[in-house]
Amino acid sequence: MFRKTAAALALITAVSTMVSATVNFDTFNTTTFQQEITALELSVPAVPAPDKAYSGKADKEWTVMVYVNAKNNLEKYGLLDVNEMEMVGSTDKVNVVAELGRINGYDSSDGNWIASRRYLVTKDSNMSKVASPVVQDLGKVDMGDYRHLIEFANWAKANYPAKRYMLIVWNHGSGWDKNGRVRLEKGISYDDETGNHITTPQLGMALKAIGKTDVYGSDACLMQMPEVIYEIKDNVTYVVGSEETEPGDGYTYNDLLGPLVAKPAMGAEELGKLAVNAYANHYSGQEHTQSLVKAAAMGQFLSLMNEFADAMVASGEKVEVKAAISATQSYAVSDNRDISHFAQLIGASTKNATVKAKAAAVDSYIKNTLVVLNRQYAYNNSFGIAGYMPGYYYNGDYNSLAWAAASKWDEFIGWYLKKD
Repeated sequence: MFRKTAAALALITAVSTMVSATVNFDTFNTTTFQQEITALELSVPAVPAPDKAYSGKADKEWTVMVYVNAKNNLEKYGLLDVNEMEMVGSTDKVNVVAELGRINGYDSSDGNWIASRRYLVTKDSNMSKVASPVVQDLGKVDMGDYRHLIEFANWAKANYPAKRYMLIVWNHGSGWDKNGRVRLEKGISYDDETGNHITTPQLGMALKAIGKTDVYGSDACLMQMPEVIYEIKDNVTYVVGSEETEPGDGYTYNDLLGPLVAKPAMGAEELGKLAVNAYANHYSGQEHTQSLVKAAAMGQFLSLMNEFADAMVASGEKVEVKAAISATQSYAVSDNRDISHFAQLIGASTKNATVKAKAAAVDSYIKNTLVVLNRQYAYNNSFGIAGYMPGYYYNGDYNSLAWAAASKWDEFIGWYLKKD
């Protein structure tokens, strides 16, 4: 099945040098990561003034903002998904706003226009043409630049205000993990035209600049990880994502938007659950994972994971840890493994009472607090959140993540990978 990892896996060796806005990890020894972030933050765009022709009143319940970066081999699916949005469209209580970017060479339908366009999505039954009015025609822009994501979301908020906001980033995704051949930090929103993408720390910077986001969704592969969620936790309430790859079509937007416009006053948790269920119900009978994580629960999760890591290192049970990791549910990127399943396995194999107790605490917290809803098919050992557990090679760029800085997980990985 064609999956949304193509730009991250099959095309990784073709990615060109990032634009100057991207953190340069090749110079990591001469400049600190925080210094690079500070320099980048100086150029974050301000909230744009509302476009008077399209300003709305703040009496809408929701604005759903979808950043459809189809400037890659997913172009035909981007067109399909915007047409799915048009099956429902905006209403007097719900704004549906999309930016759709296209690139030459993949799909020539709907006039084969090549640009990035912004739409207030309106209801329409023609599935072969995006008929919503073009609010802005931006020409060629870099949709792999996190600053453009900020500009889109702030533009949408200024022009289509609402009580609550959902932001969906649509594209290839690859969570954190990568192989050791190329010094390229994985992330989301790959733009084949520029060779740029939004790295994991940049996604955190974008959500900080965007401000209040009630529900954030990655309509992309391999993004439901603490390595990703910890970057954005302070600026989102709920996070929807997949531990595994997604089919090329990703979300089925009419299934998501239909129940929302029928019940526009639903809260953030309810919409997050709707997003998970709409996805899982659509792919019923096909392999999939999708879950909803409560961002505010990440603080306690960090504490529990640190205690768990400390206990395993103190136990000295390196053989047992490696065996448990090897048997843990993995995904298209093999070093991504389900954290809850790992905790269950090491809890069952350890002879150390403290490790057993800390493993049980992590497993219980994931199932009862952190992961609000988990759906899967053919991944019975997927419980909603995957973590970086490399089998052989530790990528030093992992140290740049907020999760690595705050947690002891990187030290734990270093311990079990170190040859005695």
